[in-house]
Amino acid sequence: METNGILALALSITAFGSALGLSKAIEAAMNAMGRQPEAIGKIQTAMIIGSAFIEALTIYAFVTVFVLKS
Repeated sequence: METNGILALALSITAFGSALGLSKAIEAAMNAMGRQPEAIGKIQTAMIIGSAFIEALTIYAFVTVFVLKS
């Protein structure tokens, strides 16, 4: 397999992992909000920060593909 194919495969695996991570994090946050409505603000803030970190890892992988490709 050529280098471009390997990089594309790595990026697609990273994107899939990020989607799984985000879905699990949001599911857990929604369950927590349903159990404790008085803590929605704190839970939502933590969920948004966690989602940003997960998305940052995906963006790092995307940038790495372009750096390695050139």
